[in-house]
Amino acid sequence: MSTPRLERSVTIAVLIVGTLVALFPIAMIVASAFVSDNPNESGIVWSNLATAWDEGHFSTYMRSSVIVTVCVVVLATALSCLLGYAFGTMRFRGSSVLFYVLLLGLMVPNEAVVVPLYYQLRELGQTNTYQALILPQVAQSLAFGTFWMRAYFRGTSRDLVEAARLDGAGHFRVFWSILLPMGRPAVLTMVVLFSMWTWNEFLLPLVMIPSNEDLRTAPLGLTFFSGQYTGSPSLLAAAALIVALPMLVLYLLAQRHFIRGMTEGAVKG
Repeated sequence: MSTPRLERSVTIAVLIVGTLVALFPIAMIVASAFVSDNPNESGIVWSNLATAWDEGHFSTYMRSSVIVTVCVVVLATALSCLLGYAFGTMRFRGSSVLFYVLLLGLMVPNEAVVVPLYYQLRELGQTNTYQALILPQVAQSLAFGTFWMRAYFRGTSRDLVEAARLDGAGHFRVFWSILLPMGRPAVLTMVVLFSMWTWNEFLLPLVMIPSNEDLRTAPLGLTFFSGQYTGSPSLLAAAALIVALPMLVLYLLAQRHFIRGMTEGAVKG
């Protein structure tokens, strides 16, 4: 066997092993979600999902997660695109300093700011509200989003921008009609990442929503559900599947653009 073929075979083998390792926990959860807790019963139990949905009040939790995720993703994506365009295409006094100050948001862990943030929002009367979940997560997402979109806009063709300027296009026209449509993979990749981060956020809802059960998000609701049904592994697995399914579907629908955006970002980086 030649060296290139050997390297290709080894690469494929490593990828297969890595895929199996990554999929094994997911397969176990899916399999556990459709079996009975009674060892004397066999076969697929489809009712576990309905039981977990009803008894865990996941209709309320999923609604809160959808509202928070959509608001965070829309606001963070719009602001990140605008900031990325400004830092990536414009040159103004203090732009580098402002950009690196903004990047500090990537270095400060959420755990370090959530407690003082809670006291600030409590003084403003904003705890147990959607604002307490949406606005901090928009702020947390902006550092990465600006960094990501700045890299894209800096990698665009300067000749194309100059040609548009010669035709009389202003900054907004260049941004909205030329550069942003070309950057759809980068934007969709960012949207998927923002969606997963926001949907899976646990600490912020736990701290900011201490008493309003109607505003609990799906991961937080799953924690309370697991505390009540520790003796029912099948219901816990069904509840976990319910919480994970929306992001899994989103990734499957956007995987082509997501992978393209990640690979283009790696090449540009």
